[in-house]
Amino acid sequence: MTTDQIAASDANTAPGSPTSDAAARRFACALAAVWLTTRLVMLALLAQPLAAFDVGTISGEVHRIYYGWYGQLARGDFPLDDVMWQYPPGAALVILGPGALPWLTYFQAFLVLTLAADALVALALARAGRRPGRSTAGAWLWVCALPLLLHLPLVRYDVQVTALAVLALLALRRHPPVGGALAGLGALVKVWPALTLLGAPRGRTTRNAWLSAAAAAAALLAVLAFGFSHTLGFVRQQGSRGVQIESMAGTVLSLGRLAGWPGTVAYRYGAMELTGPYVSALAHASLLLTAAAFGWLLVWRIRARRWTPATPFDAALAAVLLFTVTSRVISPQYLVWLLGLAAVCLTSRATTQRPVAALLLPAAAVTALAYPVLYDDVVSGTPLGCAVMVVRNLLLIAAALLSCRRLWTSSRGA
Repeated sequence: MTTDQIAASDANTAPGSPTSDAAARRFACALAAVWLTTRLVMLALLAQPLAAFDVGTISGEVHRIYYGWYGQLARGDFPLDDVMWQYPPGAALVILGPGALPWLTYFQAFLVLTLAADALVALALARAGRRPGRSTAGAWLWVCALPLLLHLPLVRYDVQVTALAVLALLALRRHPPVGGALAGLGALVKVWPALTLLGAPRGRTTRNAWLSAAAAAAALLAVLAFGFSHTLGFVRQQGSRGVQIESMAGTVLSLGRLAGWPGTVAYRYGAMELTGPYVSALAHASLLLTAAAFGWLLVWRIRARRWTPATPFDAALAAVLLFTVTSRVISPQYLVWLLGLAAVCLTSRATTQRPVAALLLPAAAVTALAYPVLYDDVVSGTPLGCAVMVVRNLLLIAAALLSCRRLWTSSRGA
């Protein structure tokens, strides 16, 4: 289903009329039915994974890594001695969350909480899309596109983080302090939700949102620092990360392997990274590109002259796309973030990002092809594995460039 087809499903009747109420019920029932069906398929893949869909058991991250962190965090210590702990301290709340459902196993409770966050995103997008002048396309995109990543979203905590970012953006216009607080909490869980405030309208909205974000993040950090030791230990692990094979730089080096580059692949910091000549140079180049992306975003913010109701949504998607394509690491679950932000964009009829959302659909499908279906080829650097990564990364680059161009031109009006 394309974004244009999704948008065509919107009801055009007047709010409050009998026809509108009936259309709303049909929409709610259809969305719920599709959500339930697709999520059951995702759970079925998780319960009985096909051999090609479960490299090294995708769910092992929750079973082994998250559960191991849970035990350490429950004792009041951040896992400082674990190089795979690379997350801001707020992530501890997500890892500890399954403990609130003691009648379930840790894995079962994690799934329940992830599905609850997924459903919350769908509900928030649906409610936003039913307002006058808005679109239900965003809700359909989220519900229909997330399964393109197969069962991976269920066993990573990125759905929970995306929920915070989506709610922050949807609240930003009417309740800037609430949107800012949610973005601040999200930033303390996985940093990138802070970018949702980049496009906040100038003036009181921006001030209220950023002040609330800073206050919420500071309050949560203070609580975590009081309750845990080594709260900021994750910074050391982040600084030591190299070039992951699925990143843009990793794709360049993988193509180099086909041409005789002598580097190898090693499991480091919880991911498959490339080691050998030029890796350090490309890692530093990625950091410079990230800095350049941040500079471009600042220039856009300063020079923007026209704000529409969709500008905060569009700016958030453009910003996260830029930071994704310039990163040393592009894990498959990053697509969860992008799909969530694209869905928020499509709740507004004023958005400029419909073509970008359309590009993210095949990007998500090819990402699932790269991991887990053809992951052995990607790791080995075979021609097939390299081709898959080239296609996926070209789609992301095209989406990022198109997103930035449309954001820039849309904000230059009188």
